[in-house]
Amino acid sequence: MIDLYYWTTPNGHKITMFLEETGLEYRIVPVRIGRGEQFTPEFLAIAPNNRIPAIVDHAPADGGAPLSLFESGAILQYLAEKTGQFLPTEIRARAETLQWLFWQMAGLGPMAGQNHHFKKYAAEKIPYAIDRYVKETNRLYGVLNKRLADREFVSGEYSIADMASYPWIVPHEAQGQSLDDFPHLKRWFNTIAERPATQRAYAVAKTVNTAPTVDEEAKRVLFGQTASNVGPR
Repeated sequence: MIDLYYWTTPNGHKITMFLEETGLEYRIVPVRIGRGEQFTPEFLAIAPNNRIPAIVDHAPADGGAPLSLFESGAILQYLAEKTGQFLPTEIRARAETLQWLFWQMAGLGPMAGQNHHFKKYAAEKIPYAIDRYVKETNRLYGVLNKRLADREFVSGEYSIADMASYPWIVPHEAQGQSLDDFPHLKRWFNTIAERPATQRAYAVAKTVNTAPTVDEEAKRVLFGQTASNVGPR
């Protein structure tokens, strides 16, 4: 059994997509990040960066005590190795997959996240910041589009690299992007959207977060964090 500490963000969707693809038994533990539940001592013991997702694997391969893990990319790699699915074992294919997983973690996710913040959530609309992150998101879409020009999925076969990137493309309109400008990316996006496991994962999200709005209290919690939020030094 996998306990998935989860909220309905792109990083959260990555893990439900994987779990639905593989059929691993899992239980969702909602972490209402707009209400500060990511700062509880219990959650920080599992995820010291006070971010979802995190997991606790109650049946790790070594047969030992439950294993906890945070960071969505690390979780995807761990689960892929646990199941032997969606991460090739051949050295070159594995390297291809992992480099694109890390590309998403270091590039697409953070830049699109800043796009979301300055374009949608920031109290003060700063034209320079909005333009900066909308353009960088556009550049990253272009990188992914070029990569997909001669292959069905990011590293050939469907993998954790695709699962990592797809949820960050879902809000493309809010990011100021049109998929019509990126035909290979659009084809890839539609293919993944049609997968039954993807549809199940997003259906799960609707049962967990029935009122997906970011109100003023949530903004205060999400956007005012300092070192004090991660506990005493």
